[in-house]
Amino acid sequence: MEQKDLDHFRALLNKMLEEAQQKGDATLDDMTDNNEMFADPADRATAESDRAFTLRIRDRERKLIKKIRSAITRLDEGSFGICDECGEDIGIARLEARPVTKLCINCKSKQEEDERQRAD
Repeated sequence: MEQKDLDHFRALLNKMLEEAQQKGDATLDDMTDNNEMFADPADRATAESDRAFTLRIRDRERKLIKKIRSAITRLDEGSFGICDECGEDIGIARLEARPVTKLCINCKSKQEEDERQRAD
């Protein structure tokens, strides 16, 4: 991979990291600022359901932040864009679509097929 490509992905990953952290901070601020009391049990149940949904989203963002940091580390170490399974280069188009990926499209397809077979 050329240096300009590496620089592009570093900027993209840093932007993704900043956005994910801002969303996480906003979520935490919203949840701590929200001290509403509901007299109606249905309203309270809806609020709790919304809160649980927000926490699930926050957990997904936390996991994404971890993956982004891992990708930045791979950039620093020189292993970014190399498939963990087969050692081949991951295509630029795949990295554009999923910059945190560790697998080339062939290995990811094989992994998903194996997961489907185990689920059956």
